[in-house]
Amino acid sequence: MNYTLREIYDNTLPEYLNEFLNYLGTIKGKSPNTIKGYKWDLTMFFRFLKLYKGYVESNVDFDKIPIDDIDKAFIRKIKLSDLYAFISFAENYRNNGNYARARKVASLKSFFKYLFGKAKILEENPASELESPKINKRNPVYLTLDESKRLLSSIDGQAKERDYCIITLFLNCGLRLSELCSIDISRIKGDTLTIIGKGNKERTVYLNKACLKSIESYVPIRNKKYDKIHIGDKDALFISKNNRRISKRSVELLVKKYLEKAGLDKEKYTPHKLRHTAATLMYKYGNVDIRSLQKILGHENVSTTQIYTHVDDESLRKAVSLNPLSEE
Repeated sequence: MNYTLREIYDNTLPEYLNEFLNYLGTIKGKSPNTIKGYKWDLTMFFRFLKLYKGYVESNVDFDKIPIDDIDKAFIRKIKLSDLYAFISFAENYRNNGNYARARKVASLKSFFKYLFGKAKILEENPASELESPKINKRNPVYLTLDESKRLLSSIDGQAKERDYCIITLFLNCGLRLSELCSIDISRIKGDTLTIIGKGNKERTVYLNKACLKSIESYVPIRNKKYDKIHIGDKDALFISKNNRRISKRSVELLVKKYLEKAGLDKEKYTPHKLRHTAATLMYKYGNVDIRSLQKILGHENVSTTQIYTHVDDESLRKAVSLNPLSEE
C-alpha cells in the first residue's frame, strides 16, 4: 500500500509522532486503520500527560488539549510510571476494558521502541518493561452448520446473486470484511483468488465449488451494467446499487438483514463472526490442521489461530460418553 505524506502528516501532532506514523505507513506497511489506531492512542496519551503533569488547567476540555508543542525535551522526561498512570487513566476515566488497554500498551511500546531504536532520541526505552493487562481468551462466536445453511437460504431480492456470493465467500473462505470488499475480478484465476490482507500482505485464497458457482452466477449479472460502473471501480467484483465498489458498511447492513430474515441474532453475528464460522467449520468438519488454517486466514502468528481449536459442548459430551466405564 502506497502512502503520501499528505495522507499521514497532521500538523496538530508532535513532530516525532508524525514521523512515527509516517514510518508505520511507508516502511512497516501498516494499514490506514492500524495507523489510525496508533494515532488515536498516542494522541490521548500526550493529552493525558499534559493534564497529568500540570501543563494545562484541570477543567480543560480533554479532547481539545493541544499537543503540537510537545518536543524532544518533553518526551525525554517520560518515565515508566507515567505510562502506567496513563493505562490507569484509560481504565478508570475512559472506561477502557482489557482489550482496549492492551492495544494502548502495544501502541506505547511500538512508539517508544521507534524513538529509542530508529529516531535515537532516547538513551533508554521507558516502555521496555511495560506490561500488558491479562486478556482471558474467549471462544469465537460462530454459526452452526445448520444456521449457516439457514442464512444462505434466506437470501433473495433484486441483488440476490451478489448477496449470495458475498455470504458464500464469507462462510467458505474466512475472509475479513475489508478483504471481501477489495476483491478484484482480475485477481481471480481459475479456483484461486489473490487478495491483499492485513499488514498489506498478499495471500492466495482457494475457491471451492460453492464459491465458484456463486461467482459464475453473479458475474454475468454484474457485467450487464458494466458501462454504468464508476471508472475507478471497473475491476471490483462486488458493486453497490450506486455502481461503485461496495463499501464495508453496505456489507455489514446486508449481513444484518439476512441474519434477521433467517431468524438469527443480528446483533450477535457480524461479518467478522462469519469469518469465525468459516474457520470453525473448516477445523471441525474438514480435518484442517492448525498451520493450514493459519495460512487460509492470513494470521501472522499461529497463536491467533488457536482459538479455533475449541471443542464444542456436543463433542465434550460425546467424549465422556465414550469412556469405557460410562456404562458401569
